[in-house]
Amino acid sequence: MPMKPPIIAIGLCTILVAAAMPVVAAAAPDAAPGAVPAQIPDLTSANRRAPIAGLPDWSRAGYRGGAALPGPGELTADPACRITPAELATTYGVVPGGGDDTAGLARAIADVAATCTPAAGYTELSLIELPAGRIDVAKQLTVDASFLLIKGAGAGQTRVVFRPDADTRYDTVSDGDWDEDAMTYGNGKGGWIWPGRGLFRIQTRQVAAKHVTDHQNAPANRKDLFEGSVNQHWLGGDEVRAAAGQTAYAARTGDTVIGLAADAQMSRYRPGGHLWVGAANSVKFYQRQHATDATLYKNQHMRQQIFRITAVDAAGRNVTIDRPLEFDVPVDSRSDGSAAIAGTTYPSRVVPLKVVEGVGIEDLTISQEMTGMPKLDGGTYNLNKQDAVHNYGNMAPEYEMHGIVLKWAVNSWIRRVATDMTGSHPIVTENAKNIQVQETSLDGAWNKGKGGNGYLRGSRVWDSLFAYNTTRNLRHFTFQWSSSNNVALGNDFDSDLNLHGGWERRNLFESNTVTVPYEHASGNCRSNCGEEGGGGADDSTWWPIWWGAGPKALKWSGSSGPQNVFHANVLRKQTTAGGPYTDYYADRRRIYQFGSAQADASAFQHLAVNGTIIPDWAGRETLDYAAPPNAGVHATRTDTTGSLFLGSDGPGTPTPT
Repeated sequence: MPMKPPIIAIGLCTILVAAAMPVVAAAAPDAAPGAVPAQIPDLTSANRRAPIAGLPDWSRAGYRGGAALPGPGELTADPACRITPAELATTYGVVPGGGDDTAGLARAIADVAATCTPAAGYTELSLIELPAGRIDVAKQLTVDASFLLIKGAGAGQTRVVFRPDADTRYDTVSDGDWDEDAMTYGNGKGGWIWPGRGLFRIQTRQVAAKHVTDHQNAPANRKDLFEGSVNQHWLGGDEVRAAAGQTAYAARTGDTVIGLAADAQMSRYRPGGHLWVGAANSVKFYQRQHATDATLYKNQHMRQQIFRITAVDAAGRNVTIDRPLEFDVPVDSRSDGSAAIAGTTYPSRVVPLKVVEGVGIEDLTISQEMTGMPKLDGGTYNLNKQDAVHNYGNMAPEYEMHGIVLKWAVNSWIRRVATDMTGSHPIVTENAKNIQVQETSLDGAWNKGKGGNGYLRGSRVWDSLFAYNTTRNLRHFTFQWSSSNNVALGNDFDSDLNLHGGWERRNLFESNTVTVPYEHASGNCRSNCGEEGGGGADDSTWWPIWWGAGPKALKWSGSSGPQNVFHANVLRKQTTAGGPYTDYYADRRRIYQFGSAQADASAFQHLAVNGTIIPDWAGRETLDYAAPPNAGVHATRTDTTGSLFLGSDGPGTPTPT
């Protein structure tokens, strides 16, 4: 590792600055991370910095682009749309400690969707108020009622316990992981419900006309394949056409107008609606990421994002979106001059979305019990929470159930929720926008291994805010799969901040406390070990930052993208078992931009050592990528305010040193 501090030329002055080295000092702090502060700063637009020249614009992250999370004043006054604990008991049979409450809760949600949602809104939210005590759930609860708050009596007081039944657990497991490809019925397959089942699933249940018969005839453990699936939205989408004066692209980076193909059904596009935009992968795009193993290339849309539609030109077959594109949109996978992937010409597409919006979950604890749970191959599980600590394998693959899933969801939030052992991810997004996850306390997962389990997972998420959360005994905190313009602020983690791959870009990690023990390592695994792409465990120990290198992450997505920013974090790593902790990227004034070129931080630069692209982050975590001839981390800028996101410091925000 080079040891000389870099010399930075600014105008006519040459300044010798403190080295922007990842590892700067050995220390021996208390290994236990601090708690989330009792009070947090104002997170709304009223206390946000204006966009900073040369940096991404994070000012619209979170619920409704910076609005305050709803309080009592945003709840409807209509008593028919405020279901109390007493009404849950008398009308729906939901009684703490009284047996399976699944049917009653599902019926309450369905009644709100049918009766209240049509007239509801962000200032007229419906309410389902859960009682204190234990509520038992055996099946996934799909929350398809927009503008609904599900609120408990408090974390630790209302405890929703998930014990997935035979129609909910996965009945297709291969090599220690849920096998979504083998989970089929009719034309449907398990991948349509990716990232998988959970206790609460915020998503539409609409079934496309093409799948009505399959949905009606499917057995109970296959019906959800056809409900609100990715395929349903695909059926509603359209291909794009080349823009005026172009032959290869429908739109370029910075454009706001996208042209649709001649057969586009323009009546489905409306101003104010949400639009998913997906740019087809191409060989040239993979090569840009230095992902060179062509046998792993896939026809899919690694570059994608959800926008608001601001205008529709039906005659010209154009739609206008609310912010500039962050990537080029080729007409198809070959239009940029690339060869076909797997012999197929794959189109870029746009999809007018049916989203669930304005859903909140607050003030409750979620857990998934694994005592006396039937195994798929016979016998029962009687798992111990302590056995899951620093065990990065899958202990019960057929029960890889999440806590809360947000899919095709916008302007929704999770606040003051605790989890105590979920089957996999305690909270996971998949195609979601303007989500706010705040003041949660998430502890442990039964599955943290092969296939990518046990994260606080931000996947295909945009313009969202993860603030002042505490996690323990999870595998990662991730932004991945094209996630962009998100903010992770003031969190307290004992696992890594993970840029997991898939061209995630323009995300901010600020004022987080990350204290990673030596035992936080892929190789610490007792069964069903491995990673998201199906590869095996490696022999490294995870550091507070992880970056997806193209040759490595190609197995599941592709490399991390440009301008992922780390600022004012307290990052520490225990480098030996029982040893002291080492500070990491410790200059809290410095702005570290990962995946960024030195000449232009907004331009992508793969991490490299002496001009050679790194094949994997593992084993190279302590190299200085900001110092030439190394490359990939832009670190010439500093900021003395304490926050790139907020207008003022608040309790719990680390003070720059």
